[in-house]
Amino acid sequence: MSNGLTGLIGGTGLGDALSERLSDLKAVRIDTPFGKPSGPVLTGKFGGREIAFINRHGAGHKFGPSEVPYAANVYALKKLGATVLISSGAVGSLREEIKPGDLVIVDQFIDKTFKRQNSFFAPLRPRSEASGYGAVHCEFAQPTCGRLRDHISQAAKQADINVHKSGTYVCMEGPQFSTRAESLMHRAWGGDLIGMTALPEAKLAREAQMCYALIALASDYDCWKETETSKDKQTLLEEIIGNLQAATGNCLNLITAVLASDSQLSFDDCQCRKSLELAVWTRNEQIDSAKKKELDVLFD
Repeated sequence: MSNGLTGLIGGTGLGDALSERLSDLKAVRIDTPFGKPSGPVLTGKFGGREIAFINRHGAGHKFGPSEVPYAANVYALKKLGATVLISSGAVGSLREEIKPGDLVIVDQFIDKTFKRQNSFFAPLRPRSEASGYGAVHCEFAQPTCGRLRDHISQAAKQADINVHKSGTYVCMEGPQFSTRAESLMHRAWGGDLIGMTALPEAKLAREAQMCYALIALASDYDCWKETETSKDKQTLLEEIIGNLQAATGNCLNLITAVLASDSQLSFDDCQCRKSLELAVWTRNEQIDSAKKKELDVLFD
């Protein structure tokens, strides 16, 4: 059993709330082989837990979805010792039963991104250049940690917070929102939620051998559902903001309940923590020694 550091990634609201609840609060600046994280890592203690938080979009929401330094964020948390990563983010709902303001504990993804570095081992580069590390193939059939999702569900039940215990998240590149035809297609695919930030974050967490879970906050119905023609844009925007504020409050309460619980969040025998055991297909002598040293953090 492991009592490793718990990593958190979310928005400004989560960071502000945590800063009021953490003891031994510090802002740590970390450089990584993948550049700088979105901002300083906020570290501290919550009860008996060691916590490290990163604001995904940076101060003042300066990084758009395609610009977030996902690899640097996950690497920084792993370097600090994180074995668990709990993430949160706003989404649109693709299902009538997932109402604006609801929380969803995501269990599956459909990846529609194409501009982002989605692996520590295959960084974006000219096609003629090798990665330096070789071929690394992680299992990703179950992209979130089942044990961690169960802990979050139990914490929600004990705190009387209503959540959907599963949901498929379609991650699009953006920054534009979907066309209505795309939204209807996403529903036909089996998508329950549409967002722009879950990937490659979840893939990188798996490569970093971390237990990962995502709490999605539904801000509105995506455009598959036609809006009331009597409402103007300002009224609709105010509704979305209100829904997001309500969901954010519930999400903060849920994460607080998870951190305050006695539940073990990370286990050394979890498959998430062994994701690289059979993933490296390149022979050891073919791996660049400098690159290997650079990525040793991921194998700890």
